[in-house]
Amino acid sequence: MIKEYRSVSSVSGPLLVVEGVSGVKYAELVEIRLPSGERRRGQVLEVNRDRALVQVFEGTRGIDVPKAGVRFLGRGIELAVSEEMLGRVFDGLGAPRDGGPPIIPKQRLDINGAPINPCAREYPNEFIQTGISAIDGLNTLVRGQKLPIFSGTGLPHNRLAAQIARQAKVLGKEERFAVVFAAMGITFEEAQFFIDDFTRSGALSRTVLFLNLADEPAIERIATPRTALTCAEYLAFELGMHVLVILTDMTNYCEALREISAARKEVPGRRGYPGYLYTDLASIYERCGRIKDRTGSITMIPILTMPEDDKTHPIPDLTGYITEGQIILSRAMHLKNIAPPIDVLPSLSRLKDKGIGAGKTREDHADLFNQLYACYARGKEAEELQVILGEAALTELDRLYIDFARTFERRYIAQGEYENRSIETTLNLGWELLSVFPKSELKRVRPALLEKYYPK
Repeated sequence: MIKEYRSVSSVSGPLLVVEGVSGVKYAELVEIRLPSGERRRGQVLEVNRDRALVQVFEGTRGIDVPKAGVRFLGRGIELAVSEEMLGRVFDGLGAPRDGGPPIIPKQRLDINGAPINPCAREYPNEFIQTGISAIDGLNTLVRGQKLPIFSGTGLPHNRLAAQIARQAKVLGKEERFAVVFAAMGITFEEAQFFIDDFTRSGALSRTVLFLNLADEPAIERIATPRTALTCAEYLAFELGMHVLVILTDMTNYCEALREISAARKEVPGRRGYPGYLYTDLASIYERCGRIKDRTGSITMIPILTMPEDDKTHPIPDLTGYITEGQIILSRAMHLKNIAPPIDVLPSLSRLKDKGIGAGKTREDHADLFNQLYACYARGKEAEELQVILGEAALTELDRLYIDFARTFERRYIAQGEYENRSIETTLNLGWELLSVFPKSELKRVRPALLEKYYPK
């Protein structure tokens, strides 16, 4: 028999304090019963001797302090998991949002899973094709990697996320592949865009969607990435699937964390975020990877919007420390109508060398992306020189590099929202663009590869 407490002492914002409790645990689920018969859900945020601080999911408006009954349920938030989750849409806590029936669970798992033990990790070394040249060719995604996308307000990161979710696949032998897509703090219009896009393209059949809307509780926003990762862990490590997890927008998640931290009157850290922001983000990001002697894997693409496009803001700054690189979306590229507006020079995939080459992509891949980077960087430098000194000060070779940089942005980086390029197409396009240079300028490609792949 679960005991009901009628000892709520105070209510502050979304929090209420219950006195005289015993045996209560951190993160335990709570049920609040009002005199009208309405029931609300909550979660224990803090326990201090016989006092419990509870965050109410639906808010505390209308709660009559002396008459409210509180029951502690003895368990944390659990997710009912099954293979039947594929093709379904859920809210941030795992309840169906698509009007379909509840999931008949094979298991019920606590969403607060543990990061993968470093000793049990398998090193990421297999290529994942996203169909986007700026990622596949230059900032390659490797199975088991954490590769975030740093965006800005108003940039088309949601469309890029949808394109990756539609197109991503594992090359080589036939293997089961799934996408777990979690969106936090988005508008109803954005949620409908994702549902319609995945349904229209047929990608929904291999996708599990978790959608938390902007008007829903902050505590649910904090649970959403953990719910998504619990689902991904089941698909990957119980069913042997290769899972791509896309989390958007981690900035909304961090804002919810700051909101709850302020309500708890915690001492703030940088820019008002809690001092444990790094640890909290790591507890999410480190749940992805590959495990020795297990077939499945979890690859993660967290997406975050940088406030004021500031890469030194705590959220992108700490994310960069935990993850293996970053893909940066540029407002300047967006204003030039280049979509997706990926700024390839500051972008980086630290594991790209492990996922490319003979037997994975193609033998010329490493030399080719080194040469493309070098030529594009020199073209951008020549553009800056032209602005300072004028076009008359440029050599013919400088003008050639400027033309290459502009063509590279227009043809290689830019591509249609529904244009799915194979890795072969991406590599061949790179060689085609480099063909404007004489062979003597292509110093970063080995002679044997230059002879084999340079267009005749």
